[in-house]
Amino acid sequence: MPVKPVLRMGDARLLQHAEAVADFGGDELRVLLRDMRDTMQAFDGVGLAAPQIGVNLRVVIFGVAPPQHEQDRQNSRYPDAETVPETVLINPVITPLNDKAEQAWEGCLSIPGLRGLVPRFQHIRYQGYDESGALIDRTVSGFHARVVQHECDHLEGILYPARIQDITRFGYTEELFPEREARNDRID
Repeated sequence: MPVKPVLRMGDARLLQHAEAVADFGGDELRVLLRDMRDTMQAFDGVGLAAPQIGVNLRVVIFGVAPPQHEQDRQNSRYPDAETVPETVLINPVITPLNDKAEQAWEGCLSIPGLRGLVPRFQHIRYQGYDESGALIDRTVSGFHARVVQHECDHLEGILYPARIQDITRFGYTEELFPEREARNDRID
């Protein structure tokens, strides 16, 4: 299980614009996706972008599986999150479907231990390709839309603190949510 180190805020590689993928059938992409899946799973994330593991390509993965049994939670950091299909999204394009935005708490594997209240479009269409080069074209809302926007921001060199409108709504998880057990809720 090749779990890769996740780059942290301050690393200049996280601020770069990622390059488009041209080769969908190569070993490079296959290995990258394996590494991304293993890394996301190891950190119990719901998404990961290639730049977060030092690969400057326009590739994101995300997903929240439904519980296997009624007593199971979907994701330990997002127990109430809706199911989001496991997706490989390459060379994505996001189109907001209206101007409605919603504020919600986000975190990131690249910014461990911190959370911020981030506005995101509620309804989006995203397009791109899967690992085989097949077209993906989905219209989504809610948590699914938030996850896609967060991950795709990484491809533009944007970390979620840049989107926070009220800096008083950004801080350490334990300080912001003292009533919760110490857990690092993250989108990534």
